[in-house]
Amino acid sequence: MSTQIVPTADIDRSWYVVDLQNKVLGRAATEIARVLRGKHKAVYANHVDAGDFVIVINADKVHLTGKKLTDKFYYRHSGYPGGIRSTSAGKLLEEKPEEVIRIAVKGMLPKNKLGRQMFKKLKVYRGSDHPHEAQKPQALTI
Repeated sequence: MSTQIVPTADIDRSWYVVDLQNKVLGRAATEIARVLRGKHKAVYANHVDAGDFVIVINADKVHLTGKKLTDKFYYRHSGYPGGIRSTSAGKLLEEKPEEVIRIAVKGMLPKNKLGRQMFKKLKVYRGSDHPHEAQKPQALTI
């Protein structure tokens, strides 16, 4: 048997909406990454972007387990000597909860052009409102 490759133009992309109210960050991020990659479809191939669009709502109501709110840090560097900056997970969750979701999902995608293309299909919103009603998204349960 051989693997049947579906051309990118023939892949039908669906829209899913995920409500993260009272959900654990890591477990939700794995399911979101799985849908973005297209692993839930029969036409999945690791070198083709067959994934769907994912809309995440209520990003500010996601939970972190254990002592991650105080002990987990996110780092970034300006490129200059001594330019490393760190932010605790609790502080970043208060100020930019969308960024916490994006970082978690991005870490679970491939680190290449294909992963960056998949990441563009993720839409994250702080509250329960989103501007994608015209796409008629389906609810994705996690």
